[in-house]
Amino acid sequence: MAIQVPSDFRRVIVAASVGNIIEWYDFYIFGSLAAVLSVKFFEQSHPVAALLSTIALFTAGFLIRPLGAFLFGWMGDRVGRKYTFLITLTGMGLGTGAIGLIPTYQSIGLTAAFVLFGLRMIQGLCLGGEYGGAITYVAEHVPDDRRGYYTGWLQTSPTLGIVVSLAVIILTRIYFGDQAFNEWGWRVPFLLSFLLVAIAIYIRLQLQETPIFQEIKARGQMTRNPWKEAFLSSNIKYIGIAIIVLIGQGVVWYSGQFWALYFLQQVSKVDALTSSYIVGAALLLATPSLIFFGWLSDLIGRKPVILGGMLLAAITYYPLYLWLGTVTQPGNINYPIAIFIIFILVCYVGMVYGPVGAFLAEFFPSRIRYTSVSVPYHIGNGWGGGLVPFITSAAFAATGSVGYALIYPILVPAICFVLAVFLMPETNKTSIWEQVEPRTAS
Repeated sequence: MAIQVPSDFRRVIVAASVGNIIEWYDFYIFGSLAAVLSVKFFEQSHPVAALLSTIALFTAGFLIRPLGAFLFGWMGDRVGRKYTFLITLTGMGLGTGAIGLIPTYQSIGLTAAFVLFGLRMIQGLCLGGEYGGAITYVAEHVPDDRRGYYTGWLQTSPTLGIVVSLAVIILTRIYFGDQAFNEWGWRVPFLLSFLLVAIAIYIRLQLQETPIFQEIKARGQMTRNPWKEAFLSSNIKYIGIAIIVLIGQGVVWYSGQFWALYFLQQVSKVDALTSSYIVGAALLLATPSLIFFGWLSDLIGRKPVILGGMLLAAITYYPLYLWLGTVTQPGNINYPIAIFIIFILVCYVGMVYGPVGAFLAEFFPSRIRYTSVSVPYHIGNGWGGGLVPFITSAAFAATGSVGYALIYPILVPAICFVLAVFLMPETNKTSIWEQVEPRTAS
């Protein structure tokens, strides 16, 4: 017997997306302010080393994410989707806000960097539980035949989280001025998280548990051990396939958005405010591509859209970044062309990321969906993609070559594309409403 799609699913999408935007804002405000944090929390006799240390801390938040997925995934499949991602949202907000309260290196020495590291770990752990909860929650509320389109709205939240972080930084810089911002105003974007997360918690408290989880619970079909069923059963091969897809997707995501910002600041030497304007404008213009490609995947399939994005990225990254360098020389910036180039890069993000939430929800059975979605996502996106800022920045710092810096962003999607051609199944005809029992592996 099929479970009915709830009539209020659009309200669910809005509520989940707002919370998700705030959670990603919290996570990315750290990276957006890496240049300032490197000055505040590390010894400055070697500025490049201090910046790379800050980027390494930013990266560490990605590396811890699978552990958060592992822990909160278990909770999401045993306790429920709603309360688990309320916990992750609260932890993220408190961890981010606390960064705005830490004394600097000048005040307490190396202890400042260790405290910053601890709070970054809290951010990573909480984000590890957030995505699987949000995508599972939305997917378990929307119709089968439009899952790509509706989850595509949720998929805009990480990109919008970056936009919000850049907007807050720009407004804070303008309001306080560069001197005050660099002295103490940089704390404001972190402290704002306390207010934002309170709003998000209030919104999410109005939501109910997903009807699919309620049905599983009513039928007595809840898993006793999500870890065992997800990782010590035939489901492990699906986890492996998902990781391959998500590593390629994650590298495209961070190469097309975050390294574009780092490229402008480190390679083209564009000032922080101008680079934020350029990237923020491109992100806003390209954000609808996530919804469009999610919708397109409902029509032609998840696989061709996602793999198409990987292939285009691998083929065109080098010429696009070279072009971006030629149009962003200090004092001679071609703003429309620079925004257009980053718009193209973010459209690749739309291709790989817009449909991937629907793909993951359809790929795994309901009773272990939270765990099975979260862990491969954060291994692929957190490890594969999260390494992009550090590897590209370190490669460029060591060689001064854009070509060397782009080896990782080009090779990884290319390899994942080839593997996924043979391993990735099509899922867009899967109904998660018709059956809640575990799938039998072939």
